[in-house]
Amino acid sequence: MKVILRKDVTKLGNIGDIINVKTGYARNYLIPRNLAYYATDAALKKLEIEKKLYAKVMEQEKANAEELSARLADIQLSIPMKVGEEGKLYGSVTQQMITDELLVHNIRIDKRTILIDEPIKSLGVFDIKVKLHSDVLANLKVWVVSEE
Repeated sequence: MKVILRKDVTKLGNIGDIINVKTGYARNYLIPRNLAYYATDAALKKLEIEKKLYAKVMEQEKANAEELSARLADIQLSIPMKVGEEGKLYGSVTQQMITDELLVHNIRIDKRTILIDEPIKSLGVFDIKVKLHSDVLANLKVWVVSEE
């Protein structure tokens, strides 16, 4: 069955793509969740209007993300942790801990947007990347210090 994607769907396609999927997948997943239309001429015209609105919204979101990225670049977070022998942490610094510290600075972001390459299990300064938008990646400096 041919459908037209209304939104970007991971591993399937981007907005406006005409793709061929199984009938059940289209009827039971894509169309009820407003991710796709049946591929008709009327749907193509409707999608063009939606694309224009979507482009304006995405442009505004990108501008907001760039502004937030500039704010994050100026912030240095300090996360106190319990330390064992040789400077090793009990546990590790999590995305939720970073999110909670950002709330102190009146910045609310989703913890899933914080990208930690390797678990932070030692004291020091770490550069953490935050994906604010598909085109905007912010850097955040995190200091892991001893509680004592």
